[in-house]
Amino acid sequence: MLTETARAFASTLWYSRPHKRRENFERWQKKRLKTWLQKSVPKVAAYSSPVSRLDELPIIEKADLMGAFDQYNVPRITAQSAWQTLSSGDQIGDMIVGASTGTTGNRGLFVISQQEQYRWLGTILAKTMADMMWQPQRVAIILPRNTSLYDSANRTRHLDLRFFDITQGVEAWIDALSQFNPTVIVAPPRILRHLAEADIPLSPKRVFSAAETLDPIDETIITDRFGGPLRQIYMATEGLFAVSCKHGTLHLAEESVFFELETVDGGLVSPIVSCFQRETQIMARYRMNDLLRLSANPCPCGSPLAAVSEVVGRTDDTFDFGGAFVTPDTIRDAVVQAHPDIADFRVVQSGKSTVILTLSKPCTPDVAARAYDGLRSLFDMRGLCVNVILRHADLTLETDQKLRRVRKDWTG
Repeated sequence: MLTETARAFASTLWYSRPHKRRENFERWQKKRLKTWLQKSVPKVAAYSSPVSRLDELPIIEKADLMGAFDQYNVPRITAQSAWQTLSSGDQIGDMIVGASTGTTGNRGLFVISQQEQYRWLGTILAKTMADMMWQPQRVAIILPRNTSLYDSANRTRHLDLRFFDITQGVEAWIDALSQFNPTVIVAPPRILRHLAEADIPLSPKRVFSAAETLDPIDETIITDRFGGPLRQIYMATEGLFAVSCKHGTLHLAEESVFFELETVDGGLVSPIVSCFQRETQIMARYRMNDLLRLSANPCPCGSPLAAVSEVVGRTDDTFDFGGAFVTPDTIRDAVVQAHPDIADFRVVQSGKSTVILTLSKPCTPDVAARAYDGLRSLFDMRGLCVNVILRHADLTLETDQKLRRVRKDWTG
């Protein structure tokens, strides 16, 4: 199986090599996509016959996939059997099943083969540590759920990968992390910020933010402590979608995923993904609920892969005031840019015209007033009549759920 890892490692580097002409890359991508549509897609029950064009397939969403999970994977594994398996392990025969942590309470499932597992390993290594693979690396994965995807990395000679479970609380493993002294850390930004602010003797050579939206207020603290640029891994249950290059630019993983980008207000896009290297569970024209901002400038690295300047958040957390929408990045910026001393906050839409702004303690009256006025001004400029409620609270590190500083808790 490590042969599959080596093959994926090499092909990922080859197809995304610097200064490869974009038109040549797109020609290869379209050919690979067409082969997948004709040979792999028809193997699942959801698609009865091969097609030659992607737009011949319907766009699907999470509800469609989860409502008929067995129809979208070759071994016909049901959602019920996958959940039962995950209560004690992650394998059904030769297949590996996994689940998301559920940012919005709606968890997703995936199933892959052993071959795809090692292919994924080769791809992620090529994108994150291609220049470090020739010397042993100690990699700390700090996430809510372990998986055999990570265990497979330890079968290579150059990696010692250890998993640290966020849900156990930082205190449960912080000493072990310090003793491990990782050269690479992969963790959500809230954990990276906690490690940066704590007096812990860590000196990683490379740090990756993953599993959550990276906010500028966290990025500054993390890079000041560990050096930069802070790199990102944009990955979900549905697949690996983007990884930052050495310049810190987030590049879409277009050598394995075809992206259709729907335009959203504010110059943002929302991706519809087709993962043309996945053959066990077919992800074709799957609409993500993420909001991305594409980069207007080419990256100095010379990659032909499209660049993303920011993963803004989720469409679920776009505030809706009777058909007038305000995206998460706009709300975040209104608060953060109001005063440089704002280190943490939460903004929640709790009703049709009610927004709760929570600032961390301690917070001076002047800072609080600036944040409140910044948010009020945003809504006033949009002509929106919104009741903003200001609160103060101890915004401590949360380890039982993902951090969403801007959140919509109201549906109507």
